[in-house]
Amino acid sequence: MVSIVDILSWALLLLGSFFCITGGVGILRFPDFFTRLHAASVTDSLGAGFILLGLMLQAGLSLVLAKLILILIFMLLTGPTATHAVAKAALHSGFEPQLAKKPPTDGDNPSSP
Repeated sequence: MVSIVDILSWALLLLGSFFCITGGVGILRFPDFFTRLHAASVTDSLGAGFILLGLMLQAGLSLVLAKLILILIFMLLTGPTATHAVAKAALHSGFEPQLAKKPPTDGDNPSSP
């Protein structure tokens, strides 16, 4: 017999897997470094967070639950911090984000009178 906890746990595990896969696709498809970094960091936090929550439901009240909580706290503190540090290092080294192209003005168009 399948319990509500098992169904909720599997739903969280599948949702976390979906976010991790979506982040991987975002890393491959996004055009520049900073958008790829954003895709990786957001989906990593969401995906791993949902997976850990699903595992916590499966663990029940035990030492494993305490360890999973510590892993989740550590991940939520270090993931965004590391992403911020990488982005600041890229900006400091002169790596600029790709911006939307501005439409040409009259001075930029050689065919204008």
